[in-house]
Amino acid sequence: MSATPAPLAPAQFRTLFPALDDAPHFASCSQGALSDHLAHTMQRMTAGLMDAQAPWGAWVAKVEEYRSLAGRFLGTSGENVAVLSCASECAFQVVSSLDWSGERNRLVTSDLEFPSVGNVWRAQRDGIDVVNVEGVEAALHADNWIPLIDERTKLVSIPLVSYINGTRPEIERVVEHAHSVGALVFVDAYQGAGVVPFSVDGLGCDYLVTGNLKYLLGLPGIAMLYVRDSGNVERPAALTGWFGRVNPFAFDPAGVDYPANARRFELGTHPIPSAYAGVAGFEMVAKLDPAAAWEHIVGLREYLAEQLRGLGLQLDYPEDAAHRGPQVAVIGEDPDDLAARLAERRIGTSPRGERLRLSLHAYSAERDIDALVSALREVR
Repeated sequence: MSATPAPLAPAQFRTLFPALDDAPHFASCSQGALSDHLAHTMQRMTAGLMDAQAPWGAWVAKVEEYRSLAGRFLGTSGENVAVLSCASECAFQVVSSLDWSGERNRLVTSDLEFPSVGNVWRAQRDGIDVVNVEGVEAALHADNWIPLIDERTKLVSIPLVSYINGTRPEIERVVEHAHSVGALVFVDAYQGAGVVPFSVDGLGCDYLVTGNLKYLLGLPGIAMLYVRDSGNVERPAALTGWFGRVNPFAFDPAGVDYPANARRFELGTHPIPSAYAGVAGFEMVAKLDPAAAWEHIVGLREYLAEQLRGLGLQLDYPEDAAHRGPQVAVIGEDPDDLAARLAERRIGTSPRGERLRLSLHAYSAERDIDALVSALREVR
């Protein structure tokens, strides 16, 4: 049996992303940097089509490999993971599998929610009472959630990290209180998975969604839905397809049965190219020690905030370090224009609304921040 390779230090990990040498990347909150491993994986996938025009066996096996790696990453069995295409699909499968007809029909969400999830909650026609924790700052604090979560609440939706400014709400206290009154908890971990260490058991959530587009270093088009208790859903999800059957390859259009595991939430043919990319992404983050990588990111984050303050920029950055995530947000009049000016200097950032989001990964380095600060001095 071969020994498990030692985790890579951040500086070693960075060498697997050669484009970073002349193109600092602060946009991992939108799209992870391209690794050589991902590029080569996609080349091999397309080359494989020359050998087998419809390699269904290989495709199905790749999805199952993705499912297994997703379970390992989340700290659970792959049987608890459904493979879908995006966070919106995952949210819809959850909300449509719950019965909202009784007195317990409240869904509590917040201003921290990404539209991909929040839009789904509000688009339903099942008499759901959607209650919102108002205020981006207020929603960081469990004391503003707890009064809204009571015996009328069926589902609480809270992000691990907010897309708006990279902040982290007091998720543990919210989960604990929700469960104390019999409510379920849905966690959107898309803005943290791959950099913020966590496990589904550690969070104690009932559902969790994330995907490989951002910090998990894959491509768009694939997402994972964790379901704690797939065998005890209140009703079948409203959307289904042939891979949501006990035996998809029975090819029975009249037989709508559901497996007892998370596959019951799946739809039609999986996003095969994105599954290849997702596996490559998991293989990349597996090269890191999560705690050491997070410590590296935290150190860079504090250095970045200090340098930006030195330029006189206004930051959306919590005073309490417990609420800080993997990014620093700059508030300005025209973040899109600023991002475009930085892009001309091959520096990638992510503008959203009034904020220019600057995110960090294990592959980030102080010299990236120094290059950013120098460019900001020029463009301002």
